[in-house]
Amino acid sequence: MRRAILLSLLVLAGACGGGLYGYAREYEPLGEEDDLLEEATPVNYEDVRRDPADYRSTTLSWFGVVTNVEPEGSGAGALVALTHRTHQPRHLCGDETAASCRVTVSDRPGGPFSIHLEIRAEEREGTDRLYTGSLIRVYGSPTGEFDSEGGPIIEARWYRHWPRGKYVTTGASGSMRR
Repeated sequence: MRRAILLSLLVLAGACGGGLYGYAREYEPLGEEDDLLEEATPVNYEDVRRDPADYRSTTLSWFGVVTNVEPEGSGAGALVALTHRTHQPRHLCGDETAASCRVTVSDRPGGPFSIHLEIRAEEREGTDRLYTGSLIRVYGSPTGEFDSEGGPIIEARWYRHWPRGKYVTTGASGSMRR
């Protein structure tokens, strides 16, 4: 039984290309993310920060590193504060295998922004929970409001999460290669 479960997990991981955390040389969308990627409009952080109300009907796709998670109400809702990061199209790798590659974002934090989202049950507790230091790619639209740091607030439609240690920043380029 245990062997069958392990075999099933290996098959699923292989079918997902880079797997849950996208261990591949270039970014690989997961699940329904393909459709969202096509729908998302590339918009500069500064443009949205200046006037988030102008982009209310725009679906954005931003990466950010979590700085705070504030629960909202009694459910799974949260206001998650992040610092904007730029995704690097070519990921850093530990060796020549794609399995050693990690999703890579800029080491230098951009401006603040926050997202309203429903945290998935499997990401609420444990070592891989959504917490300070996690990386998120969010798909959503600005609400037109600002958070306490002066960044735009995004209403999340869907998000992808990398716990600490499952992604790298460009600061790792000294020990990893492209």
